[in-house]
Amino acid sequence: MVFNDPAWDFRTLAWETAADAADRAAAPQINVTDPNMKPFFDRGGKLLLYHGWSDQLVAPLNSVNYYRQIVSTVGRSTADASVRLFMMPGMNHCAGGDGPNTFDRMDVIERWVERKQAPGRIEASHATNGRIDRTRPLCPYPQVARYTGTGSLDDAASFVCRTP
Repeated sequence: MVFNDPAWDFRTLAWETAADAADRAAAPQINVTDPNMKPFFDRGGKLLLYHGWSDQLVAPLNSVNYYRQIVSTVGRSTADASVRLFMMPGMNHCAGGDGPNTFDRMDVIERWVERKQAPGRIEASHATNGRIDRTRPLCPYPQVARYTGTGSLDDAASFVCRTP
């Protein structure tokens, strides 16, 4: 993808120039860094971002910082209507991990786009051996799930979303 050469041999990689070459060749496809989502939002687009706090491949604060840049660029009211970030405690890169890491992404988007129901809380689950053993709410950033003090620690109903 970077060198556009099917015969390319990784053993010939020149470390001192590889990063620049990769950015020149593939940045538009793989680097999501432009926070100006206004054209997308102006067409009614909705952006659902989620990221695991335990992601071992992409630093979780990359998504937090990108979300903040979007808000700063398009303004709070546009961002509130068009983008949500949900940070997922215990989730690894895109899935897995000790925390609840599964939710119906398409249902969330469909309700937001088709029924105008912006996600204010999403219930996620964790399964062990195919059996759900924990649910928790995902809260829109910067809110976090807080235990109410009663009920099971493994039940999303025992938590509320609060701004720290």
